[in-house]
Amino acid sequence: MTAETSDRVLERLGRLHPKLIDLSLGRIERLLAALGNPQDRLPPVVHVAGTKGKGSTVAMMRAFLEAAGYRAHVYTSPHLVRFHERIRVAGQLIDEEALIALLEECERANGDKPITFFEITTAAALLAFVRTPADIALLEVGLGGRLDATNVVRRPSVTAITPVSLDHQAFLGDTVAAIAGEKAGILKPGAPAVIAVQSDDAEAVIEERAAALGAPLFRSGHEWRCEAAGLGMRFAGERWKLDLPLPSLIGAHQIVNAGTAIASLERLGGFSLTPEAIADGLRHIDWPARLQHLTRGALVDQLRGWEEWLDGGRARRMRFRPTRSPPPPARSGLRRTAPVRSARPFGILPGTAADAS
Repeated sequence: MTAETSDRVLERLGRLHPKLIDLSLGRIERLLAALGNPQDRLPPVVHVAGTKGKGSTVAMMRAFLEAAGYRAHVYTSPHLVRFHERIRVAGQLIDEEALIALLEECERANGDKPITFFEITTAAALLAFVRTPADIALLEVGLGGRLDATNVVRRPSVTAITPVSLDHQAFLGDTVAAIAGEKAGILKPGAPAVIAVQSDDAEAVIEERAAALGAPLFRSGHEWRCEAAGLGMRFAGERWKLDLPLPSLIGAHQIVNAGTAIASLERLGGFSLTPEAIADGLRHIDWPARLQHLTRGALVDQLRGWEEWLDGGRARRMRFRPTRSPPPPARSGLRRTAPVRSARPFGILPGTAADAS
């Protein structure tokens, strides 16, 4: 008898619904009720939506918290190589045996009822999180916000919205304002909402939604700022004034993401983060394939004399102003061009992640 693997279980789960994307909360709420509503028993939650930068923002928060000695559950998507990357339990990627058990438990609880792949795997992640102690849970929205499967958490400690632009118009709407309305669906009454820099249309929609809910807003350029300063960056919020190193993730846009991450933790009660922990976290962010410099491996060995960078994001209309050596990323093929401050040929290998996050 062939041993069960998570890949086989995931393949079965992918056949439970005829559509890959079918935004709704009804199916996952039904399944979670059958599983004992684990979403109601999580540690403090930071819930992050947005078009660009939400994955990087979550990775930075995790780095800051772990540098301060906290254990974080983390749920992100899509994965880069293996599904296990989506579920980090108390700081560690979920192991194969635990993942199989959780997926099969969710499969049994669901029966033969229709449910999307993302919904049932989100349920498995939430179940994993309530069975292992941790100090905090960081949840990245999969698509949109209002009807995303992660939006079953009713009382997040903090919500955050990274920059919003056109994405997934077939599901979220044809305008930035409509899409911002979907992203603002994660805002909750009384929960602080940290908002990255936005277009006027997006900001107006988010502010209207927050006012209707009574969600206090903490907006980039208003209640907090994060900007390049000399060889580093400076964060200024209502309580924290910090001079910090640049993020280890390359690009000026990562300063925006770092500001959103720091502002989110500034609003989080019950946690003690020192400037030293935040600085250490900025130097050690674990988020592969975001303009990542490849320095070893088979590809590097084959392309001797080249400088290789791997970029797994493809959000459209992203403005890129490098703060270090690489030029703006090529979006198709291996690009050979004149590198900045380097005499070697330069190449960027674009990936196929669903969002540049």
